[in-house]
Amino acid sequence: MLTRGVMETPGFNPSELAERLAAYDAFDADNDPHGERDFGDLSLWGTDLLWKVDYYDRGLRFGSDDPADPAVTSRVLTIMLAGEW
Repeated sequence: MLTRGVMETPGFNPSELAERLAAYDAFDADNDPHGERDFGDLSLWGTDLLWKVDYYDRGLRFGSDDPADPAVTSRVLTIMLAGEW
């Protein structure tokens, strides 16, 4: 999921964003205090972005009872402007 703010950012390039997310390895105590690697921050196009992963049931209505089990979990990646947090 991309917020409207991200999509309207001057220079927005979905391919570049996907490449940067795939290569992301800047986890630290500020953005990953629990070692879950489900949240991060990066700068692109002169803009600070945040991303997070949420774990829902397969119907995308509630939180998953077992986020580690892909049989009962749908993961949703959301990318937003830092100011949208």
